[in-house]
Amino acid sequence: MKPKIALFVHQPKCSIQSCNGIIDALSEHYTFKIFTKHEIEDDFFSDVDAVCFPGGIGDSDSFNSLFKHNITRVRDYVQGGGRYIGICMGAYWADSCYFGVVGSLDVVQYIKRPTAETRRPHAKAMPILWKGNPHKMFFYDGCTFVGDGQYENIATYPNGDPMAIIQDRIGLIGCHPESGKFWYDSYSWMGKDWHNNSQNVLLLDFVKDLMQR
Repeated sequence: MKPKIALFVHQPKCSIQSCNGIIDALSEHYTFKIFTKHEIEDDFFSDVDAVCFPGGIGDSDSFNSLFKHNITRVRDYVQGGGRYIGICMGAYWADSCYFGVVGSLDVVQYIKRPTAETRRPHAKAMPILWKGNPHKMFFYDGCTFVGDGQYENIATYPNGDPMAIIQDRIGLIGCHPESGKFWYDSYSWMGKDWHNNSQNVLLLDFVKDLMQR
């Protein structure tokens, strides 16, 4: 039986496009259980192996309204040993201001880091190193991680700041390995950087690694 991932959907904060990209990348090896901002049952997470919060367009200030019904259930699941996958917006929500699942780490905007090579949040193909290998990955105001918390650094931004990390059973990614071709085609300057679905493999390997924790 395939492991099951509870996938949160709320357009546009955790967008349908990001959710579809995650499903496309992982569905050969995982099944999905969808939930939204509406109240879920007390035992909703009892049969899942991870909870996943995708990325999208918006700001994290919407967190309180989106999770007024379910924040305790998510926290209880993760604190009880459940796995958390966060991409872009979903990674921001791991911070202590929101779900609070990464201990002393702070999840912050990469563009505000003193050595960031870009100050613009808009879409771009961000040069990154993923396990030491160069890629260009879709970026839209993604996050990085600062502080003294212990974690495994999976990928870095050009300035060396972490872009993707695994901390115990928490996996966070600032860019978008789940991005589809139309994401790139939507911006005239990005079409040449389409990864031809090769980054789906990076996401799959990332999730497989997390599932072994």
